[in-house]
Amino acid sequence: MTGLMLLAMLLVILAAAEIFTNALEHLGERLKISEGVTGSIFAAVGTAMPESMVPLVAVLAGTDNAQVNEEIGVGAILGAPLMLSTLTLFLMALSVVKKRGVNGVLNPERTGLRRDMRFFLVAFGFSLVAMFLPHDTHTARAVLAIALVFVYFIYVMMTLRVSAQLVADGHGTEAHSEMYLCRLGLPDGWPVLIIQITVGFGLLIGGAKGFVHSVHEIAPMVGLSPLVLALLIIPVATELPEKVNSILWIRRHKDTLAFGNITGAMVFQGSLLPAIGIMLTPWTPSPAVLSGVLVTIGAAAWITVLSYRGQLRVGHLFVNGALYVGYLIFVLSH
Repeated sequence: MTGLMLLAMLLVILAAAEIFTNALEHLGERLKISEGVTGSIFAAVGTAMPESMVPLVAVLAGTDNAQVNEEIGVGAILGAPLMLSTLTLFLMALSVVKKRGVNGVLNPERTGLRRDMRFFLVAFGFSLVAMFLPHDTHTARAVLAIALVFVYFIYVMMTLRVSAQLVADGHGTEAHSEMYLCRLGLPDGWPVLIIQITVGFGLLIGGAKGFVHSVHEIAPMVGLSPLVLALLIIPVATELPEKVNSILWIRRHKDTLAFGNITGAMVFQGSLLPAIGIMLTPWTPSPAVLSGVLVTIGAAAWITVLSYRGQLRVGHLFVNGALYVGYLIFVLSH
């Protein structure tokens, strides 16, 4: 029964992602903003926001066991960037390998990709440093947490600032097809657009929550600890299904939107949420946590290097998938 529910929720998420991405494309087109803003801010934050509640709920209002709450919170905070930088990018590339080939070129807008990666690496670097600060150094931890919030604020400002020039250079958001609600006979206007965004977003949340519930029922059967569950299962359950948006976009050759949806979420999840973890949890470098952070930084650094080298190819992202598998083997064997 749990398996059927899992499948049903995946189908809901797939349908919701199609509705949501269609609406976002029309929103970006109407606002005359670049694909970078649509993907890195609107889509990324919109789909990451519900999952951001998992660590908050775990830390602030979880179980009666404070240690379990903290483990789930830290795992959920760090697990999302880990999965986005490795498994999600790999699956996105895998979805077009048949059509484009292993040597097929991926064409996200370069300046936006580099900006996302630079901001992420800076923010996650702060998070790594914070792990080695004693828990009672409240001032130093507070400074790092505030710095992480500031990093994201600057990131949003810079992304918005370059939007107009990118639109002029041909990187404006263009809708792939007519709005789905308009196909039902509704008028093409702002009210219908808002309704479709709301419906798609609501279905994404509902589908993801149902998916999480099903995964939580299955996970104890394999005997995972709260930390490993949070690092591996929760991000896959909450983040990965909603990143179907990127698969849909890249299959339509909207590479900037596809990458931005992932890398923008990485910046959001790698700055604001670690700030919460630094302030509310011990934030210590246990083997599973520290290795996960290093793998995440390594995967992000690999994408950054590729973005500066020139052409980014489908096969390059297989390295990110290999990093995830390697981490999985390490964690499950310890």
